[in-house]
Amino acid sequence: MALLLFLHFTYMVSGHLRYSIPEEMKKGSLVGNIAQDLGLDLKRLRSGRARIVNGENVQYTELRADKGILVVNERIDREQLCGDVTPCSFSFEVILENPMELHQITVEITDINDHAPTFKRNSVKFEISEIANVGSRFPLSSAEDPDVGVNGLREYFLTDNDNFVLKQSSVLYLSGALDREKEDKLLVTLTALDGGEPQRSGMLKIHVTVLDANDNAPVFTQSIFKASVKENAPKETVVLKLSATDADDGMNGRVTYHFNRMSSKSAGIFILDENSGVITVNGVIDYEENKVFEIGVLAKDQGGHSTPTSVIIEVIDVNDNRPVITLTSFSNTIPEDSPSGTTVAIINVKDLDSGKNGKVDCRVNGNMPFTIQSSLKNYYTLVTNGVLDRERNPEYNITFSAVDEGSPPLSSNKTITLRISDVNDNAPIFEQNFYQATIMENNSPGLSVFSVRAHDLDSGHNARVSYLLIETELNGNPISTYVSVNAETGVIQAVRTFDYEQIKTQDGGSPPLSSNVTVKILIQDQNDNPPQVLYPVQTGGSVVGEMVPRSADVGYLVSKVVAVDVDSGQNAWLSYKLQKVPDRALFEVGLQNGEIRTIRQVTDKDPVNQKLTVIVEDNGQPSRSATVIVNVAVADSFSEVLSEFTDFKHDKEYNDNLTFYLVLALAVVSFLFITCLVVIISVKIYRWRQSRILYHSGLPVIPYYPPRYSDTLGTATLPHVYNYEVCRTTDSRKNDYKFGTASRQNVMMVDPTATGTLQRLQTEKCILDEPDSPLEVRHLSLPHRHWRKQPVRGAENRQRDSGGE
Repeated sequence: MALLLFLHFTYMVSGHLRYSIPEEMKKGSLVGNIAQDLGLDLKRLRSGRARIVNGENVQYTELRADKGILVVNERIDREQLCGDVTPCSFSFEVILENPMELHQITVEITDINDHAPTFKRNSVKFEISEIANVGSRFPLSSAEDPDVGVNGLREYFLTDNDNFVLKQSSVLYLSGALDREKEDKLLVTLTALDGGEPQRSGMLKIHVTVLDANDNAPVFTQSIFKASVKENAPKETVVLKLSATDADDGMNGRVTYHFNRMSSKSAGIFILDENSGVITVNGVIDYEENKVFEIGVLAKDQGGHSTPTSVIIEVIDVNDNRPVITLTSFSNTIPEDSPSGTTVAIINVKDLDSGKNGKVDCRVNGNMPFTIQSSLKNYYTLVTNGVLDRERNPEYNITFSAVDEGSPPLSSNKTITLRISDVNDNAPIFEQNFYQATIMENNSPGLSVFSVRAHDLDSGHNARVSYLLIETELNGNPISTYVSVNAETGVIQAVRTFDYEQIKTQDGGSPPLSSNVTVKILIQDQNDNPPQVLYPVQTGGSVVGEMVPRSADVGYLVSKVVAVDVDSGQNAWLSYKLQKVPDRALFEVGLQNGEIRTIRQVTDKDPVNQKLTVIVEDNGQPSRSATVIVNVAVADSFSEVLSEFTDFKHDKEYNDNLTFYLVLALAVVSFLFITCLVVIISVKIYRWRQSRILYHSGLPVIPYYPPRYSDTLGTATLPHVYNYEVCRTTDSRKNDYKFGTASRQNVMMVDPTATGTLQRLQTEKCILDEPDSPLEVRHLSLPHRHWRKQPVRGAENRQRDSGGE
């Protein structure tokens, strides 16, 4: 049993492998192929559960049995593992089971140049007097390199300098004289190099301080110091700091500063700190007073040496002055029709600042018809730049500003008052575009109708308004013969008495200066005209008669009273009443239409001759009226009527005893007649002239049309046709038309003084007073059932109603 164990153990340790790898290999790097190197099958490694046996804590390698290779398991640092010992290696065993095998493996770690030479300190300091002797020795410490072999420390060398050399690798020798004033501190670098690839090095900095000897005077860093300071800078503002050096050191190189030259303007404005050389502000700096300060400064050391220099301080302008505006010339009043570009004022603007701070822009504030133009330097012209209108702006408060270009900008304002004088550039304006007034006719001359009023936007004399009438014509007469206007007050007065029937309305104009207005005067009607009876016509020698048969029924239309009123409105509304009638139970008259009708059956007892008095009244206040007598003959034939009038003649013959009185009365009546005739002829001539003027004026004629009437009973109460002619007289333009004499059958003229003969009127003419009269003639036919009205046409177009013929 012991023999078997020994043989087996011998077999186990029979394998030994040695590998060599560099340090610092990455984890997982291949060390060697154990299976191949030991001649083992991978199945054997897996079945034998091959593993590394290592008693150390750190396992630097790992066996991968599945692949039969050995790889790096931990970073291997040769210097840490072996230090300065060479060669450097570590060993371990690989064991397999079934059967058990043991193989020893040694891994040698080769050095790589991963360390540079290092000194114990990075720098050393030496203090050497500038008077030290050449050849003086100063020992240095050596460098160390953990690497071994060629990677270890090989050599030293010193940077180039004029004062030191290196001997014996670690000793510094002074090879040249030192001058602290030239170089008070020296820096020399000692470099240690190894022999590796790549080559690494370590450095030692040698700081040499040269100790001073007092052999130099202070020296300023600049020959002349220049600085700038803003004006109005507050106290303790630092202007500049002087700098002077003394090559000496310590107390020998301590420098102080002093003023040694200063003008009276600079005195007290600046102060100088002796130790620091700082110049600060101690007074008020005004650019406008002093733009530059030049000051002498002295630098002194403690050994009595001194050096002078000059300090020039330039003052920087600050925008601390507002522009000053001065009116050189000013016109405080200009006319409103001044053309654009008219000079109003000349302005001088100054700014004591400089540069952009003193550059000024002048402009007008607000939206005004003025602008500022630059003429000469610092001079500006205020001119008009638009249309001036005194009526809108009689006065301008013009504010113009002068603004400099500083930051922030400063400005000054000045306000001037410019008055605009008036020019007569506005026409008077009436308060209304159209005036209308009403005046009652039959007014008294001089009556004030109403007032017009106009105002003028101008002022003073230019605003004085006068009122005048435009000369126009009315009815062929100047308008001034109707109305007048007060030139001062605008009161319009009536010059004459107005007649509504002659002039319905009046139009006049009032155009003072260059404005006019239309005035419409309405003539208001008065009830100054009584109704005029057109039918039946009343003449001095005869009266119209109507015949009513005794067989007439109730409601028989006997006749119709036709009347007109030349007034208007309610003044022309007519009503008809029976004022006097023999038998009120027999006849009645229509209140509105004037139709006379029977109200009962006519009997044999009723007298033949019926005299009806009809009164026609208008609706005016006070009311006016007219009366008309209608003679009605109640008979079945003309012979019966004729016999009645014959008896009337016989009755008159029995009154011959009244002849004397009749002659006397005739004489008186003749005298009155002649007097009235003269008056009537005068009036006729005057009206004829007025009508001629009206005709030539071309004014329209407003005709009057009688209303249309009809027989409401529907029976033939008037079996015959009554024809009437409408004749216009010479003054018919002032009055409405009248009916002429009646004609045709059953219309009779009864003359009480005749022999009783009934005359039938056949003529259908109306003789005009004047052959050249412009008046119009109309024809009216009245059928038995209707009263028809026809439009008024000219005399040359007279027609008859075909229905009544």
